[in-house]
Amino acid sequence: MSTELDRDLPATAPEGGDTPHTDEADAALRADIRRLGTLLGQSLARQDGQDLLDLVEEVRALVRSDPAAAAERLAGLDLATGTQLARAFSTYFHLANITEQVHRARELRRIRVREGGWLDRAAKLIADRGVGAREVGSIAGRLAVRPVFTAHPTEAARRSILTKLRKVANELDAEATAAAIDGWRDPALVNRTDRRLAELLDALWQTDELRLERPEPTDEARNAIYYLAELAADGAPQVLDELSEILRDLGVKLPPASRPLTFGSWIGGDRDGNPFVTPAVTRDVLLIQHEYGIRAAERVVDNLIDGLSVSKRLRGTSLDLAASLAADNDALPELPARFKRVNAEEPYRLKLRYIRLKLANTRTRLMSDAPHVPGRDYLGTDELVTDLELIRASLARNGGQLVAAGQVASSIRTISAFGLQLATLDVREHADAHHAVLAELYARVGEIEYSSLDRGERTALLVAEMTSRRPLSGVQTPLSDPARKTFGVFTAIRQAQDRFGPGVVESYIVSMTKGIDDLLAPVILAREAGLVDLTDDPVRARIGFVPLLETTGELDAAGPLLDALLSLPTYRSVVRARGDVQEVMLGYSDSNKEAGITTSQWSIHRAQRALRDVAARHGVRLRLFHGRGGTVGRGGGPTHEAILAQPYGTLDGAIKVTEQGEVISDKYTLPALARENLELTLAAVLQSALLHTEPRQPAEALAKWDSTMTTVSDAAFTAYRRLVEQPDLPAYFWASTPSELLGALNIGSRPSKRPDSGAGLEGLRAIPWVFGWTQSRQIVPGWYGVGTGLAAAREAGLSDVIADMHANWHFFRTFLSNVEMMLAKTDLEIASRYVDSLVPEPLRGIFDQIREEYDRTVAEVLAVTGESELLEKQSVLGRTLGVRETYLQPLHHLQVSLLARHRAAGARREPTDQALQRALLTTVNGIAAGMRNTG
Repeated sequence: MSTELDRDLPATAPEGGDTPHTDEADAALRADIRRLGTLLGQSLARQDGQDLLDLVEEVRALVRSDPAAAAERLAGLDLATGTQLARAFSTYFHLANITEQVHRARELRRIRVREGGWLDRAAKLIADRGVGAREVGSIAGRLAVRPVFTAHPTEAARRSILTKLRKVANELDAEATAAAIDGWRDPALVNRTDRRLAELLDALWQTDELRLERPEPTDEARNAIYYLAELAADGAPQVLDELSEILRDLGVKLPPASRPLTFGSWIGGDRDGNPFVTPAVTRDVLLIQHEYGIRAAERVVDNLIDGLSVSKRLRGTSLDLAASLAADNDALPELPARFKRVNAEEPYRLKLRYIRLKLANTRTRLMSDAPHVPGRDYLGTDELVTDLELIRASLARNGGQLVAAGQVASSIRTISAFGLQLATLDVREHADAHHAVLAELYARVGEIEYSSLDRGERTALLVAEMTSRRPLSGVQTPLSDPARKTFGVFTAIRQAQDRFGPGVVESYIVSMTKGIDDLLAPVILAREAGLVDLTDDPVRARIGFVPLLETTGELDAAGPLLDALLSLPTYRSVVRARGDVQEVMLGYSDSNKEAGITTSQWSIHRAQRALRDVAARHGVRLRLFHGRGGTVGRGGGPTHEAILAQPYGTLDGAIKVTEQGEVISDKYTLPALARENLELTLAAVLQSALLHTEPRQPAEALAKWDSTMTTVSDAAFTAYRRLVEQPDLPAYFWASTPSELLGALNIGSRPSKRPDSGAGLEGLRAIPWVFGWTQSRQIVPGWYGVGTGLAAAREAGLSDVIADMHANWHFFRTFLSNVEMMLAKTDLEIASRYVDSLVPEPLRGIFDQIREEYDRTVAEVLAVTGESELLEKQSVLGRTLGVRETYLQPLHHLQVSLLARHRAAGARREPTDQALQRALLTTVNGIAAGMRNTG
């Protein structure tokens, strides 16, 4: 498969990634993609004959010279040939993507050598500002960055495909490393690499890219664990060591057991709209996580055993360590006699043998659901860290200071970051589900008809209930099946903490929080399950409660809602029991779908300011949880820039950010990129927490910017709602996009529509909403309304203010940059083929509206940026996207023609043609790979 990539393709991340774009690395990248393209062509000919390769070349040439003829040629293909053609282009994109990742990692390493890493650069800024060690130490002690892996289904590629692509990356990197060492490329090595790559491409071509069935939550958990285990083995320890060194240079010694970086997961805990996540599934997922987490801890311990060969004949040990060895000997008599004999003079190795035995006992206990026996196994991570700290302290006092501060401290940092569970599980449920349970419980005690209460009455009842000592439920309280499952989650959390340790679940997230009653309801249910005791002095709370503010109405009311919550003495005592930390989650996806990108982003920005001020008044630390999606249309974008663009004072060192779908694979598949992404996030939080504590601009300028941004937002919102409120939009959306295929992709366990949501768009989740627009290249969620908003500001005489905002306001500049990217990825000529072929004539006026707003938005954005064309200042990236179009167009042509056949068969009520559906899904995968995102 020959390619013409000698003039294209820099490192291009999906919208959730941070990417350097330099011309220096362009030639090497082009060469590698051209090389893989050639090898892929040879594989196609070898596997399916020269005719397939000839067809690929014919179509590629036709797309350039005569798109209409290309469309006609593709429409005439039989299903088998069309499917193979789609697979060929899809495979090409997978290879291009992984090669870009390899070269992005190389470029980042080059930048690290020249300029230092992300943490180095942040430290220099902090030092240059003259920030003192005490202030740095205060923030460092509160540093708590947590990427949270979700099961939201946006990764179309199967694990089998991604694993082979990782091996392709390894081959390219190994060859480049050898060349760098020797200074020249060994022809024999190149030939060996080509043979190995050819072997991998044959295996890739013979691997079905489509999933046969929908994954279960436990399958999704294993997928996330793959990345988490890799991070524990490589990327995270490097970053944590680097952070420790950087802080030391700034005059701060961070204890090894600190947890500046941890990981979270929603997989197996996110019940909102997913009927497959039951209490039993939650327990199963935690068990799987611990199986792999204990393995990771055992690897750390094994490395310490190899390294700590200190003999007590040569160096003494602490009394604490000697006492612990005596206690271990009594509690663990089954330790093999061989270890007691061989390590008799090596106390650290002997202690580590006992630690490893305790880990094995912990695995056995968890598998059999037996009770914890202190001294024989571990309940959570703290006991393991305590054992390792004994070793570190003894070494530090007995001539082993360098080892104590080196390998042992690094091991403690890694164990502290991942624990025995790898990731802390968040639990999420819809607010209505809790009220439904309480309605049944109150009906049983016969006091009140809970379901008839309005929100104010409900709040008053729950506030009174929080100080009551009587239970609402008993062991045998009968509940409906849905209520029993919801209530059972709280019991499952308590049982999980008792079984696995208190750190396995920390946060209970309430979706669609609209009033304080929505957060008080789960507090009452947690009380009933024994997770909260509101009568204790002080109050005991084993989990924290997190409002998820998802719509613009909720975001606009964020400040008053938090103020009302924290003003309740009983709820304030719950927050106090959680360390005076209140977590609030901000929902990007649903607010974007409801109000459009401009109003969503502006509402989230303002909500953060309001929450910051309210938390400060109540003496509470605010921890923001950003529910960002992968795509810009779902709140994604470069992480580093997004963190730096937050309002001043909102980051106090703690932040949680969702990671999902193709963003996870892009950030964490390659160890070098995993390290860079973790480091840049930590660096951005540290920098923001220390350097962005006050407004960067005078109050008068900020007030003017705020007023102008509100003008832009109001006009953009009106334009967006005018589009989505049209009665014909649902019919247009379903007709002009392949959204009906998302479920058949089997990329996630959660249904794409909310329960009982009907056939309209209201109940459609944000992922399929963005998926449909992206596949058809309309990408409405990423830019619609922005042009109208900017035009309104310009017509109000605010052009100079807009220019000032773009030059000096990080938030606005980042927002516009993301919109510009979405505009560049939009292709309304391709979209018109979907509309002309698939949309009934009476509905096509909606596309005219979309085109009109697109043209307006491009013009207004260019007027602000001063560019003559989109991405003019990112020429390499612009060229990349342009070249990708050559390979995307055949897939779009195929998809349109196949969709027409699929729908015609459906209209005739014919049974599903499996071959036709397979061909369609192959085009979906290919377009997702080419666009670098699904939804």
